[in-house]
Amino acid sequence: MVEELMGAVAAVCAGGLVYLAAAARIVKQYERGLVFRLGRVHGDVRRPGFTMIIPAVDRMRKVNLQIVTMPIPAQEGITRDNVTVRVDAVVYFKVVDPAAAIVNVEDYRFAVSQMAQTSLRSIIGKSELDDLLSNREKLNQGLELMIDSPAVEWGVTIDRVEIKDVSLPDTMKRSMARQAEADRERRARLINADAEYQASKKLAQAAHQMADTPSALQLRLLQTVMAVAAEKNSTLVLPIPVELLRFLERGREEDRRPQTREQTPEQTQAQPQAPAEHALEEAEHPLDKTEQAMEALRRAVEQ
Repeated sequence: MVEELMGAVAAVCAGGLVYLAAAARIVKQYERGLVFRLGRVHGDVRRPGFTMIIPAVDRMRKVNLQIVTMPIPAQEGITRDNVTVRVDAVVYFKVVDPAAAIVNVEDYRFAVSQMAQTSLRSIIGKSELDDLLSNREKLNQGLELMIDSPAVEWGVTIDRVEIKDVSLPDTMKRSMARQAEADRERRARLINADAEYQASKKLAQAAHQMADTPSALQLRLLQTVMAVAAEKNSTLVLPIPVELLRFLERGREEDRRPQTREQTPEQTQAQPQAPAEHALEEAEHPLDKTEQAMEALRRAVEQ
């Protein structure tokens, strides 16, 4: 009798353990459990932790509440300015209503993916190429609104949408490169022209300053000659301005004046007057003075 009773208790315990193992469910922290009893949603959503269901009567569906990162396959389309592009993006979403995500849509992941692809194609057709390349933030917001509107009924909320890459045809890339190069060249020419204008204003001021003092121009010429003469690997061709010859001639005349003042009247009378023929010879040979001036200029340059 006792043995039969112990056997019955053992059988009940074993059955209880089997029932407990079949009815026990564990819901993780990032999940929620939705129980279907005979095909109908029963009770509230099960919270994280240990929970029990009736075996063979209840069936639990677990829904992940983490943010899902879903890449959108590259979509090819024609922009509003008739340019063929391929655009791919990524969408971040999460489930906020587990019951709606399971009951209202067959596969909410597939539904969000298809809606994202359709919205991306629509946004490509409504936008221009410049907007796709430079104004992506506005396009991301518009794409997020287009996907989020139907997803609300599915118990899904769109966290954010980002356009990853925009692929252009090779011909369009070359055209854009030429456009950028032309724009750079235009700006370089404008900067060069502005520099030339500023330099011309400074040169004009320097020319007015040198016009007031002619000797400054001669000093500038000598400085240029000295700078060029320092390089011994070049041949220097120096034009002699007439003003420089006059400057040297004036210096020679100033050197002769003190000697003329030191002569007494008797010495002046004692000196024989030059014959007219000698004066005519000096008048007929002006090259001697030019040669003397050239010799003086050469000595000045050597010094």
